[in-house]
Amino acid sequence: MLTQTAIRNVSQRDPATQPRRVPVPGAAMQTGTIELMGACMPFAANAEIYGENEPADYLYKVVSGTVRTYKVLVDGRRQIGAFHLPGDIFGFETGDEHAFSAEAITDCKIIVIKRRTVMALAARDNDVARQMWELTARELRRVQEHSLVLIKSAEERVAGFLLEMADRVPSSGVVELPMSRQDIADYLGLTIETVSRTLKHLENAAAIEVSKRRRILLRNRSALRRLNA
Repeated sequence: MLTQTAIRNVSQRDPATQPRRVPVPGAAMQTGTIELMGACMPFAANAEIYGENEPADYLYKVVSGTVRTYKVLVDGRRQIGAFHLPGDIFGFETGDEHAFSAEAITDCKIIVIKRRTVMALAARDNDVARQMWELTARELRRVQEHSLVLIKSAEERVAGFLLEMADRVPSSGVVELPMSRQDIADYLGLTIETVSRTLKHLENAAAIEVSKRRRILLRNRSALRRLNA
């Protein structure tokens, strides 16, 4: 499903299925609350949000659920570029088209924001311009960090991933993974067998405890950090 098509057709839908318009009060505009300029839309698990090479007309903020951005390589393999969790804004591009595709991993609610509206506001509002700069810098830093992951060993990659997820969703040492092991493998540049084998090795070393397939207790963060150093 293409977001652009969904937005164009929304006026033809039953009112109950239309995305919720978020009001843009003057005070909110002045404080640069970018997401207040968008519409909240639902996406079912595995639904496409946008495709590679489609016009980058919108920005997206995750309200609930988890999103993956990915590229299919020439040999058919999938490389996941990022996972986006509640609060994340994605869809930033240096050009006019998307370099990656985006899909909902779980059922999601996402605020869809017209890119040119944000850019126009940023041109006259320093607070919005600052927010855009900070968000862009954060995404660039994440891309740079991910590129470094791909030169590490399998154990270092998996340990770093678990620490990343624990930092992004703070909890009492328990990491609930919304993505599958295949997703993790495609993000880390490993096979699913290597991911499973590495998790088992970390569990045997008492660094983690896999209580369920997607629920992992970090028993020894220090040991994981040493691997990720």
